[in-house]
Amino acid sequence: MTIQKTDQQWREQLTPEQYRVARQAGTERPFSGEHYRHNKPGDYHCLCCGTLLFHSDAKFDAGCGWPSFYAEAAGANIRRITDTSHGMVRVEVRCSHCDAHLGHVFPDGPEPTGERYCINSVCMTFKEGGKV
Repeated sequence: MTIQKTDQQWREQLTPEQYRVARQAGTERPFSGEHYRHNKPGDYHCLCCGTLLFHSDAKFDAGCGWPSFYAEAAGANIRRITDTSHGMVRVEVRCSHCDAHLGHVFPDGPEPTGERYCINSVCMTFKEGGKV
């Protein structure tokens, strides 16, 4: 399922900061997001469309300033894109259902995946409970 809205519809749904990060591929300031130090059991969902992205049991403190996860909750909900902005080559991650920018994934995470999803808090909502 692909969710498509006009730019105006996204602007009406989101705060200016949410829009800047999720729809314009911005980033929030490090160490500032509400989910950075969050440690309750539950699930993290896409702010724009509600798609399940991560379970709290895959969250870890990478010390990078953004919520970090070593695995996605479901294999088809996150899309990877090569990002060559800012003179770097990185892998951007987006919601596969609404194309919201979430953050980036790096190959320096813990086992069992060895990956670190570095995600903007402002792009996610949290639902307590879920898979624990």
